[in-house]
Amino acid sequence: MAGRRGGGSAGEWVNWAGDQSCRPAEIALPASRDELAETIARAAAAGRKISVAGSGHSFTEAAMSEGTMITVESLRGVLDADRCSGLVRVGAGTVLADLNEELAALGLAMENLGDIDRQTLAGAISTGTHGTGARLRNMSAQVEGLELVLADGSVRHLTAATHPELLRAARVGLGALGAIAAVTIRCVPAFTLSRVDSPRPRDEVFSAFDELAAANDHFELFTFPYADNALVLERNRSEEPPRPRRRAAAYLNDVVLENWGLGVLSATGKAFPDRIPALSRLAGRFASGSHMIDRSDRVFVNDRRIRFTEMEYGIPREHGPEAARRVIEWVRENRYPVFFPIEMRVAAGDDASLSPSYERDTAYVAVHQYRGMEWRPYFEAVEAIMDSYGGRPHWGKRHFQTAATLAPRYPAWAGFQAARDELDPGRAFSNEYAERVLGP
Repeated sequence: MAGRRGGGSAGEWVNWAGDQSCRPAEIALPASRDELAETIARAAAAGRKISVAGSGHSFTEAAMSEGTMITVESLRGVLDADRCSGLVRVGAGTVLADLNEELAALGLAMENLGDIDRQTLAGAISTGTHGTGARLRNMSAQVEGLELVLADGSVRHLTAATHPELLRAARVGLGALGAIAAVTIRCVPAFTLSRVDSPRPRDEVFSAFDELAAANDHFELFTFPYADNALVLERNRSEEPPRPRRRAAAYLNDVVLENWGLGVLSATGKAFPDRIPALSRLAGRFASGSHMIDRSDRVFVNDRRIRFTEMEYGIPREHGPEAARRVIEWVRENRYPVFFPIEMRVAAGDDASLSPSYERDTAYVAVHQYRGMEWRPYFEAVEAIMDSYGGRPHWGKRHFQTAATLAPRYPAWAGFQAARDELDPGRAFSNEYAERVLGP
């Protein structure tokens, strides 16, 4: 799922979805923090703009560069760990899947995760990646400290005790403040989750949205716009021991049904758009109940093999069902050819300056479009709906906002800009995307 160099030409970088690419003047792979600092200082002195690429799972242009692109994949692994406090220092380029295994070996876990584990830790927190849980904040809220390399090659150690305002900005920094070399995260003792998936009438689920969110440690739902049901996912802590699924059963469900099956239906819908409503209803009927009990990260994560593009907005939680209904109504009224489901999750408010959940409990509404299919009219319509609720975009997913439209939605916007002026006054860590969403 990582972005890649290659794709037929030397020096090309392509994201996971395959719809963002660039040819930087230089792609650097520093092997240590010192090499990272040297690379950055050299690029800045040469007047080249600098970007840091994670796994390439962003759907935006956030990592794009015509200057120096740095990949920190060599800065990985657990560097220090205190099991008593749960504080773990981790290399910025550590892929979440690998981090989960290392934490499990230490008897630790992250308290919440998203449903993808192929991002790097630094990339996940920098874009505001979240899981779901009415009482749980996004991943960046688990950050206790950052080691940030600035344009002159110096290293700033940011903690809540030493630099609280800078840390609040850098936790969701969009790569615009410097290059993260290491992250100290607050972990919890390893735990087991019980996951129950159940198909239910969508209107019933929307009516009980608040109750379902409050009743479960982790709650989310998927619903096809042209179907009338929703697949509800409820995950809760369990005292039972993990019961990993047999490899064959996991392969059948995660790969054959959720990926190959959905892929076949998606490709059919792409070839025959007029059949998408019927295919959606068919896919909705395929959604069946299931139950699993396993180690937390294995229950959080899904195997995503189908390529798509995505938009996701965070809005005040009380408006979540209404906003989703409006999206469904627009799709049906316009008979728009979209087969992929709408996903809804929840998160508690937090204090990272540019977090979509900043100081408000949030419902996240995500829409997707299958690769190669027209997506812009759909996403523009969805964004207009989310704008009416003061929606804030997920920074790693498509949106059409600018600094002018975003600034009023973030009470701590000025604080972030002050941190940007202090940490990167020369705007070495900038590109067209950063200039569009943050300003020059």
